[in-house]
Amino acid sequence: MVGALPKELRGQGIDVAVVLPKYGGTPAELKDKLRLLDSFAVKVGWRQQYCGVLVAEEKGVPFYLIDNEYYFGRHELYGYGDEAERYAFFCRAALQLLMAIDLKPDILHLHDWQTGVISPLLKAHYGEVPFYQDTKTVFTIHNLKYQGIFPKTIMDDLLELSWDYFTVDGLEFHDNVSFLKAGLVYADALTTVSPTYAREIQDPFFGEKLEGVLQKRQADLVGILNGIDYDEYNPASDSHIWKHYDANSLEGKVENKLKLQAELNLPVDRKTPLIGIVSRLVSQKGFDLVARVLDDILSCDLQLVVLGTGDGYFEDMFRIKASQYPGKLSANIRFDHILAHRIYAGADLFLMPSLFEPCGLAQMIALRYGCLPIVRETGGLNDSVQSYNSETGEGNGFSFTNYNAHDMLYTVRRALAIYKDKPLWNRISKKAMLMDFSWAKSAQRYIDLYQQLMST
Repeated sequence: MVGALPKELRGQGIDVAVVLPKYGGTPAELKDKLRLLDSFAVKVGWRQQYCGVLVAEEKGVPFYLIDNEYYFGRHELYGYGDEAERYAFFCRAALQLLMAIDLKPDILHLHDWQTGVISPLLKAHYGEVPFYQDTKTVFTIHNLKYQGIFPKTIMDDLLELSWDYFTVDGLEFHDNVSFLKAGLVYADALTTVSPTYAREIQDPFFGEKLEGVLQKRQADLVGILNGIDYDEYNPASDSHIWKHYDANSLEGKVENKLKLQAELNLPVDRKTPLIGIVSRLVSQKGFDLVARVLDDILSCDLQLVVLGTGDGYFEDMFRIKASQYPGKLSANIRFDHILAHRIYAGADLFLMPSLFEPCGLAQMIALRYGCLPIVRETGGLNDSVQSYNSETGEGNGFSFTNYNAHDMLYTVRRALAIYKDKPLWNRISKKAMLMDFSWAKSAQRYIDLYQQLMST
């Protein structure tokens, strides 16, 4: 989102810039574009930490990278035990950076827990600073499950916030500090990445113990469905697939299917339905359902291609089943960007039975490539996939409501039965490919929100 939305906003006339940490994994070709713009010290409690400001332009959007090797020059993004200090530094550095380079924002659009404390820091430390007098904040929840919860000692030690902020209506969360809750409480507006998820997170099942806060701010919360980058995901021009095609030339999709089967050592057969999975292999994505009925699925006349990494249990499950069902299951337990594109282009169906899914992009990419999704009706899956209705002819995929393995299995079998009617299948695939999940519509909704905030 932080890559695609700014580009679309700029195309619609918005002056937009992005601020990110300069992580150790920043690709070398991008590092070569960076130039040092400024440097200064950032106060993090009793610490004075170096902050370099690097800048590069990407697709017309300036990206400002906060450079501190101690905090961000590491092999992985997370998991080092000092996340509170790292992101307290980032939040404070971001606010200082904008003043240092005189980039006065009308809107600060903050994303997930890592930026959550910017809103209370803005209020506490910059409330009387003229530079920030008219600045409004928007906080986007990408996944409520990840909250940035840390000991309350950081109030003094890292944030230098008054204990007046440590209340049940402030940053306090079960006697700890929650960066995510800070964003939920103090931002001027809240968004999340699909309309259904905006409703779901106000319910205890999805609310991760924050449903009360979200219910209280219901009037300020809006769900805006993410888009996908139509330049990167375009079967008519995708450099990673074997044969380009569009909604009016679906025979090209069949050629990609045959090539994919050959590459993965599956029997090359255009008539056998091919189901793709491109995912993190974790319970949230519904793989405990898949585990329960995987033998039943593989007993059907189909082929299954899996790409992803995740929990060892699910990785091993697919490896073992691939050896038990040669010619039916291809288990690719790795990250492979090119193979992912080829699965979207070559598969007939795409399985995504998530327990919860704030937005989900894979199902939109699959639709873009005429690969019909099988999903559970939750979050963004519910907002983007309409189950095929044989009475009305409406629908662009297949879905089930209850988080139940046999409901999923029934839906898989229903999709396989409809697949046998090729003229009907092609009509549904064409309809799926013609849907608009680009960022243009979503960007306009953000612009409307920004303008509404600026007028208040």
